[in-house]
Amino acid sequence: MSSDAASASATVVEVTDDAVDEALSLLEAEGMDPSESGLRLFVQQGGCAGLSYGMRFEGTPDEDDQITVHDGLRVFVDPASLEYIEGSTLDFEAGLQAEGFHVENPNVVSECGCGESFRT
Repeated sequence: MSSDAASASATVVEVTDDAVDEALSLLEAEGMDPSESGLRLFVQQGGCAGLSYGMRFEGTPDEDDQITVHDGLRVFVDPASLEYIEGSTLDFEAGLQAEGFHVENPNVVSECGCGESFRT
């Protein structure tokens, strides 16, 4: 699928305002241009429940990525991860006990005790 077709597709994940603000701030701090770069959200093998989330900034999407834009933040999701995270919401929580990005995934049937991995 071309980038144009991927960009026109339905939203793969929702991103809260807090997550957008934090990700754009971090992206710019890395010296990356938000109009070309983006946040890659993916699923990888690992953790006691079998799967875990990964995130990193990338300069350009892959040709077959689903690309969505949320208030200026581009989010890239590869086809293999799509089946696990479609319909999820990416949030950023800042608090006294924990700070960081969190994925709320309606496809999860169980999570490990620490919440770091999941099973669908």
